[in-house]
Amino acid sequence: MRVAIARFAECGGPSQNRTASSPAFALLPEIARNREFCCGKRPLLFVDVRRLSRDNEGTFEGTTVGALTAKFIERAGRGRHADGSGLYLLVKPSGARTWVLRVQVDGRRRDIGLGSVKRGSSAGGSAIGDDLPLEQRSQLTLAEARELSARLRNVAKAGRDPAAERRRDRSPPPSFKEAAIATHSALAPSWSQKTADAFLVSLQEHAYPFLGSKRVDEIEADDVAAALKAIWTSKPGMARKVRQRIGKVLDFSKAKRWRASEAPRQSVTTLVGKAGAGRNFPAMPYESVPEFYDALSTASETKGRLALMLIIATAARSGEVRTARWKHINWERCEWHRPADLMKAGKPHVVTLNHQALEVLRRAAAHSNSNDSEALIFANREGGRLSDMTISKVMRDAKTPYVPHGFRSSFRDWAAEKMPHVPDPVAEAALAHVVSDAVVRAYKRTDFLEMRRQLLGEWGQYISDESLIVVPHVTVRAEM
Repeated sequence: MRVAIARFAECGGPSQNRTASSPAFALLPEIARNREFCCGKRPLLFVDVRRLSRDNEGTFEGTTVGALTAKFIERAGRGRHADGSGLYLLVKPSGARTWVLRVQVDGRRRDIGLGSVKRGSSAGGSAIGDDLPLEQRSQLTLAEARELSARLRNVAKAGRDPAAERRRDRSPPPSFKEAAIATHSALAPSWSQKTADAFLVSLQEHAYPFLGSKRVDEIEADDVAAALKAIWTSKPGMARKVRQRIGKVLDFSKAKRWRASEAPRQSVTTLVGKAGAGRNFPAMPYESVPEFYDALSTASETKGRLALMLIIATAARSGEVRTARWKHINWERCEWHRPADLMKAGKPHVVTLNHQALEVLRRAAAHSNSNDSEALIFANREGGRLSDMTISKVMRDAKTPYVPHGFRSSFRDWAAEKMPHVPDPVAEAALAHVVSDAVVRAYKRTDFLEMRRQLLGEWGQYISDESLIVVPHVTVRAEM
C-alpha cells in the first residue's frame, strides 16, 4: 500500500505533496473544497491513507459521500475519482468521462458502467434521453449518477445481480406488438376467457397496422388517434374497447419501465373527439337473404364465406362463430353448445343446428383439423381466430351496404312477420338474448328448446328455399 500525504497551511493550498513510493499524486477533492476546516495559525495536517490503482496513477478509493463537484468533474485528470458509496468518475486518456459503480455481489467485486457524463450539466439539468427512464439513459448528470448508483446498490443489498438488471434495463424497449403480447401473458390469467381471447384479436385488427412495429416508448397521442380514427365513428363500441386495450398496454409498459409515461388518454380524446353512440347495424331485408345465401353457397369456398353462411343459418354473432370449436358441436343432438365464457351475457347457450348449419359445418371440416376437438372450426392460417374483417370483406366484395351482424335483425324481422305464432321469448332466446327464468318457466324447458329448434329449422328452409337438405354422414365427433 502506498501512502498519499497532503499538508495544508492556514486556509491555503498544499505546502507539499508527496507519496511514499511514487511521485504520482492527485489532490483529494474532499480536502480541496473543505479548506474552511483549516483554521487557526497552526497548520492542519491531513493524512489520508488509500490504495492507489496500479492501472491509473492518481486513483483513489474513498468512501466520502458526495465528494465530487461539477467543477471538479470538468477539470479532473485521467484516472478514477471517487464520489463515495462506490460511485466513481472514470476519466480515460482520451478525456472521455464515464460513471462506474463498484459493488459487491456474492462476495465478488463488480464494476458496472452507468453511462457517460453529461458535459455541461454535471450537477443537474436535463440529460440526453431525459424522457426515458433513468436506467435507459446513455448520459447522466452527477445527480442522476448518484440516484442510479443508489438504486443499483439497493438491488445488490436485496441479493440480486445489479449488472444483470442493468443489462435488462438498457435493452431497447419492445415494439407495441411485443408489449401487447407481454401484457396479455401477464394479465390474462385474471380475465375471463372471452376477454382474454378478444384482447389480442382486437389489437391485431385495429391497432397493429398503425402501432404494431413502433417502439412502445415512442408512441404518442397522435399515433393512438390515427389507429382509432378508422373506427371511431363507424364502430364506436369497438373503438372504445380498442382505446382501453391500447391504454392497458401503455400503462403496463410504464410499469415495466419501457416508457416514461402512461397512456395519453386525455390527449387522445381531444384529438379524435367524442365517441359516437352505438347504432343499429345495417341489416339486409329478410326478403333478400335467400338470394344472397344462394350466391354464397355457389361461390368459391373459403373460410370467410362458410363462416358467414353459419352466421346467417344460425342467427349467431360473428364472434360466437369465430370462436367456435369442434368440441362445442354435438352431432347426435344437432346442437352447438356455447360455454358461458364465450357468451356476451356470460351464460351458457345452446344453438339448435338446422340442416343448413350442419351442411356448412360438414364443408368447414374439409378446411379444418376436425379430428382435434380443441381446434377452432374457422381458424386462420396460424391456427388462431379468424378475423372479423375477413367476414366483413365477403360482404364488401358482394357490393352490399350491409354488415354480418345485421343478419340477426333480418332473422328477427322474419320471425315477427312470417312466424307470428311463435312467442317473442322464443325468438329472443334463439338470438341468445337474455330471457328471464320466469318466462322460461312458463313453458316446459324441453318444449322451449324444441320451439327454438323448429323456428331455426323454418329459417333454414326459408334462406335455402328447400324443404330438406340431406346431410351426408359426418365422421367428426367431439366429446361434450
